[in-house]
Amino acid sequence: MVGVTFFGNFDLASLAIWSFWFFFAGLIFYIQRENMREGYPLENDDGNAAANQGPYPVPEDKTFILPHGRGELTVPSGQRADRQGLPLEQTATANGFPFEPTGDPMADGVGPASWANRKDEPELDAHGHPKIVPMAAVEGFSVSAGRDPRGLWVQAADGEVVGKVSDLWIDAPEALIRYLEITLDEDHGGGTRLVPMTLVKVKTKSVAIHSLFGPHFAGVPTTSSDRQVTKLEEDKICAYYAGGKIYGAKDRFEPLI
Repeated sequence: MVGVTFFGNFDLASLAIWSFWFFFAGLIFYIQRENMREGYPLENDDGNAAANQGPYPVPEDKTFILPHGRGELTVPSGQRADRQGLPLEQTATANGFPFEPTGDPMADGVGPASWANRKDEPELDAHGHPKIVPMAAVEGFSVSAGRDPRGLWVQAADGEVVGKVSDLWIDAPEALIRYLEITLDEDHGGGTRLVPMTLVKVKTKSVAIHSLFGPHFAGVPTTSSDRQVTKLEEDKICAYYAGGKIYGAKDRFEPLI
């Protein structure tokens, strides 16, 4: 018998269970290290390397070949540099305390209006085409449910009418509206701007944007192309509108009771 003559008194069941636990522990260790290829080594709030990097060591460099001819990426050492020299001042010596803006936080992109230094290139679909495009530039798309906001007036949080909705920017693979394109009147900066669809309310005769007031629209970040939006531009645009939720007016700084 195998269990008697070959292994003697050795417990095969114990070997199996302990082998599983060692494998599982090694798997957790491996997955955790692979998860540390972005955002590591850790830094303090002032940008210096943190003394405590955690229980797991930072993984060795690994080079990934990016799809659609976008070259290679080596991580963790090849990460994009964080934004430096931000107009912020530390409110306390210890980490974890907030930083206070020293300039115009919405224009500077700090605090709730902060944006990440993403690549200045559009997000692509599985075929290598830009995912987010204006509806006017593609065929086969239409508004099949709800009110079509094109042609509606755009009303800011202070009641000012700043322009009209001129187009819809869609996520073509998802068949989802991501942004409204606004054509501003000259009193509010002129030209076109994008606004995230999730931050607008489509009404009967207008589109309401609660986060910004009339004078803010001229400062909305623009796109370099009228046919696509890059990941960096998306981050800046979304951050600007989100920042208006607290920086749009002084009374928004205070807590609501």
